[in-house]
Amino acid sequence: MQENILIVTPEPALYFRSRRYACTLGRSGFSEEKREGDGATPIGEYRLIEGYFRPDRVTLPATALPMHAITRDMGWCDDPAHADYNRSVTLPFAASHEELWREDHCYDLFLVIGYNTEHPVPGKGSAIFLHLLHEDGRPTAGCVALSREDLLELLPHLTPDTGIRLGTM
Repeated sequence: MQENILIVTPEPALYFRSRRYACTLGRSGFSEEKREGDGATPIGEYRLIEGYFRPDRVTLPATALPMHAITRDMGWCDDPAHADYNRSVTLPFAASHEELWREDHCYDLFLVIGYNTEHPVPGKGSAIFLHLLHEDGRPTAGCVALSREDLLELLPHLTPDTGIRLGTM
C-alpha cells in the first residue's frame, strides 16, 4: 500500500510516490486526541472516501474516486448532538453545519478523509478534508490543505483504496 498512500508530515509536507507537496495543517498541529473545534489534524491512517467539487469553478480530471458536484444546498453537520454529525446534509439545516458552497475557494475541490466517518463518535471531530489552501496561506481548522494545482495533479492517481497517513512516516 506504500505506493498508494499519501503521507502528511509535521514539516508540514505531503508526500506521494517520491514527490513532495507543500501543505498546511490544522492551526493546533497534529493530535492523537482530536476533539471537535480544537483545530488539530488527527494522527492516524485513513482512507480517502470521496470528493466534492464546485462545477462552476473546477473542471475535474479523470479519477477513480467517487466525486460529487457541490450545489448551493449542500452542507456538512458539525454538531456533536445531532444524529447527522460528520455527515453531508441538505440546507437549510437547523443544527450547526458548514456550507460547502463557499465564497472563498477552499472547498472548490476537496476530498473526505475517512476520520470518524463510518460510525461517528460525537465530539471526536468532523469535516476532516483534504481541501484547497486558504488564499492567505493560514492553517486550517483541522484539515490538510494543498494548492489547487497540486490537488488537481494528484487526483488522477487516487482511488478508493488510496490511504492517507497523517502525522507519521
